[in-house]
Amino acid sequence: MALDNIIEFKSSPEIKEKLSAYGIAKSFLEGAVILNENAFINSIPIVIKGSIRVMRMDEDGREILLYYIRAGESCIMSFLGGLHHDTSKVKAIAEEDTEILFIPIEKVSLLIKEYPEWLDYIFRLYHKRFEELLEVVNAIAFKKMDERLLNFIKKKCELTNSNTLYVTHEQLANELGTARVVVSRLLKQMEDEGLVSLGRNKISLM
Repeated sequence: MALDNIIEFKSSPEIKEKLSAYGIAKSFLEGAVILNENAFINSIPIVIKGSIRVMRMDEDGREILLYYIRAGESCIMSFLGGLHHDTSKVKAIAEEDTEILFIPIEKVSLLIKEYPEWLDYIFRLYHKRFEELLEVVNAIAFKKMDERLLNFIKKKCELTNSNTLYVTHEQLANELGTARVVVSRLLKQMEDEGLVSLGRNKISLM
């Protein structure tokens, strides 16, 4: 599989050849679970096409979105868990039809030793994910739900390069870690304010 179109990982042709040789390519349909919490990690994913949303579940079964993994990126949680022979602490779901190259953990360690740019790639991802997690903490601690909801819709629209989002109120509630009735009430309020337009399982930014 060619890696020329990967966005985040700018490296030498040699390491891209290694990744193609070591990797196992798989395709996932939108909504497919790629990794469950507590699953053993034996490979790390590099998204070739599409995107993944990474979720965390609390003791009551409520989920909250942590971050998205886009084309050219990988999951730092998988890196850390795999290298330390630990299980997954997150759940990964295909946000859209997605193609992934899975690199076996033992090969990941070899690449770290052989190619400094691979380690740099990991550190850059770690920095980016850390900033995104800080944003999540900041939103939960300091922002009202209406502001969180609107920012969340904008982010999902940006991810799909569209002003229209095809999603149910239940899905939005699950990803924000709140109740469906709260999301429905706030969306109606946003529609009255001219911020969004609502349809059946559809939300358009105005």
